[in-house]
Amino acid sequence: MQCYALTGISPQIIRELREGKARTLELQSTHNVVTLAGISPGELVFMTSVDLEDLSPGDTGIVVEVLSLNITMKRIMEYSHGLHYEERERMSARIKVKCIGASTVKSVTVEGFTRPIVVDVMKTACYHAG
Repeated sequence: MQCYALTGISPQIIRELREGKARTLELQSTHNVVTLAGISPGELVFMTSVDLEDLSPGDTGIVVEVLSLNITMKRIMEYSHGLHYEERERMSARIKVKCIGASTVKSVTVEGFTRPIVVDVMKTACYHAG
């Protein structure tokens, strides 16, 4: 299955999502915001704690369903000694997601920094002897 990938997600967040809890995350990483700009609620996304530069076949993560998505721009003004000010803008994405299952990367497609990361993943299963 091919889907977009969100990388560099905290292992603790991934653990909580695996427990079945829906969570709202705020992502500010440029490559993750670019990836989210091309999706809609209801789509599936692969999430991993592996950094974008290190993502490769065999890496593990989870597939999540996007329940809601909101991308916003925040403007920050900093004043210094009343004479100088600096204006910055920061884009961030807030998403609410729910875990669908564990998965492993089969292939990675990165077409540049301003394009979403696409991965081909396969569902993984864990069996316990009992």
